[in-house]
Amino acid sequence: MCVGVVAAWPAFAAPAHSVPNFATDSRTGWVKTPGSDEFIQPPSGPGPVQDDPARPYVSNGHPGDGGDPNGQETVKIADITNPILQPWAAERMRQANEEVLAGKIGFTARARCWPAGVPAFLTYPVVPIYFIQSAKEVLMIWGQDFQVRRVHLNVPHSRNPAPSWFGESIGHYENGDTLVVDTIGMNDRTYVDNYRTPHTTQLHVIERFRLIEGGTWIEVHAQIVDPGAFTTPWTAIQRYRRVEQGPMGETVCAENTADHFNQDLVPIPRDDTPDF
Repeated sequence: MCVGVVAAWPAFAAPAHSVPNFATDSRTGWVKTPGSDEFIQPPSGPGPVQDDPARPYVSNGHPGDGGDPNGQETVKIADITNPILQPWAAERMRQANEEVLAGKIGFTARARCWPAGVPAFLTYPVVPIYFIQSAKEVLMIWGQDFQVRRVHLNVPHSRNPAPSWFGESIGHYENGDTLVVDTIGMNDRTYVDNYRTPHTTQLHVIERFRLIEGGTWIEVHAQIVDPGAFTTPWTAIQRYRRVEQGPMGETVCAENTADHFNQDLVPIPRDDTPDF
């Protein structure tokens, strides 16, 4: 699978006219900014759910990534007082918090090989995201388990897109440095972050991917609207640094998700037929 992706890269060269180049070659990837595997708060206005202030999350990663390599990783406990949450969403998250505090392993999509959905795709850390650009679409591929987002360029949304894990993403370029992505049509089986913040099928996300600092970073501004789950539209930020660490390597995820220690882990989703 890895070989096929690398070999096909030249056929997807980005158009030459005033388009931000997120994929100069098959070795160029983008890694989320060090620190938490969550969103960056906007400078002002409603923003994403973060840690419960009384129980801040600490990873056991490298200190440069905000972790404590000599300590025990803490669990993720959401701050359910965030005013963006409708009561039913806050209650569901309260129940999830209590289960984790009682010893249950907290669910994250990447740990159980679930499709991330949108906008949670922006929270995936450590492993680079690769872009493939053509005149008709942009592909975003997360290297750990080859999750793929497809952004169709310069076409309208379908009248009634069938709900799916990543929804229907329509994009266009602006100002020579920005990719704007408008996504609707998502199912309600994903979360918007790693705090298990739920959403409904009314979720509507607009992301603006912009090259900054001479093309060495990507900054993403996302607006999230879901009148079924949130009290107001809210915004979140993500940043990625450019890395030249080679093509994607082949990894195993979905084939290695058994609950070996009987921890009541969420099983990988299965279906008898594809949803595309």
